[in-house]
Amino acid sequence: MRNYSKKKKFNPNSIATTQRQFIQGIVFLICMSLVIIFIFGDHGLIKLYKIKNQRKKVQNHIAQLRQEKEEKEEEKNKIENDLDYIEKIAREKYKMVKPGEKIFKIIEN
Repeated sequence: MRNYSKKKKFNPNSIATTQRQFIQGIVFLICMSLVIIFIFGDHGLIKLYKIKNQRKKVQNHIAQLRQEKEEKEEEKNKIENDLDYIEKIAREKYKMVKPGEKIFKIIEN
């Protein structure tokens, strides 16, 4: 016959081990949550990377606009002060000639 009267002994070490495993599991979950928030959150690494790329694009665009502004200011100064430049623009862009000059047009076949 079997003896069913055997009871399991109360082991304080098994309860301590279970508690320790439970606490380790909670700490692990908290750490993983913090890592996920740190990487994917609103102020996480991915968002920071995207903002840096966008900032670089905006800075490049600003530099390009500043260059264009300088070129326009140079052209404005030439138009206001340089008579030879004004004459060049008048001849090339507006097909103007001085009195007594003749225009020759070349017709291609």
